[in-house]
Amino acid sequence: MLKRGGIMAKVKNLTMRGCDKKPITFDIFFNESLMPQPVIIYAHGFNGFKDWGNFDLIADQFLASGFAFIKFNFSYNGTSPEQPEHFVDLAAFGENNYTRQLDDLKCIIDWIYNPFNPYRSALAIDKIGLIGHSMGGGISIIKTAEDRRIKSLITWAAIDQCKTPWGNWSREQLKEWKHEGVAYYINGRTRQQMPLNYQLYEDFLTNQEHLDILKAANQIKVPWLICHGTEDINVPVTQAYNLKKGNANAALFTISTDHVFGRRHPWNSITQPFAMQEVLNRNILFFKQHLGTQ
Repeated sequence: MLKRGGIMAKVKNLTMRGCDKKPITFDIFFNESLMPQPVIIYAHGFNGFKDWGNFDLIADQFLASGFAFIKFNFSYNGTSPEQPEHFVDLAAFGENNYTRQLDDLKCIIDWIYNPFNPYRSALAIDKIGLIGHSMGGGISIIKTAEDRRIKSLITWAAIDQCKTPWGNWSREQLKEWKHEGVAYYINGRTRQQMPLNYQLYEDFLTNQEHLDILKAANQIKVPWLICHGTEDINVPVTQAYNLKKGNANAALFTISTDHVFGRRHPWNSITQPFAMQEVLNRNILFFKQHLGTQ
């Protein structure tokens, strides 16, 4: 669906082929009179999706500041193109892993560069910025280290190891996981039992070197802003300090807030909570400094 407001275009729920040819559902926001614009990509976190917390409001702020904005659902995140805000495909969720997410993010960047992309003229392909939240932050760090097409990075509450969600499990829990082939956890919002197939851990073991976030952090040469809430109980702020230690050139911004910067889903307000707005203000200034705008 295309919504137009003056010169602003917002195209929702497009699809492209992602990992294993599963569909990636994505949105693109751009200004029809500013061609081309620096483009910002947003990668959501574990148990998340592109529209969590009315993310269109965030996209609108970047759009108003002169950026095109793309947000997407990882192909195995458990949603579907028909229901992009609901976990209706738990079989896919159970088969999600870090390698597949890296492949999906590559698909998004490849699409931006594709000369047959119908929105290509709106996108400044040499000015791509990336935002990743939580697990998506870890994915974004690895991808930025290996893909020179990304010119600037911002992470929100990013993980420093690819061990979500088993990082604190005991040996006994890991043994049971391997024996059963699947573990479950309760989604705190929907109360669904979300499956975690053992292949997630096997993918990590097979690709440990590639999935070393701190190693990737050290290899990042482009401007990077690390944002983290000091009251985050899901991904403690110590992980932000670890990332900063891994890359002395990265900028660090901390604020007294939680893992999602004061948001929740659904979000019914037309404004952002204070912490999220502070993060957004700094993000927009950071990207303007390092990517520029038209």
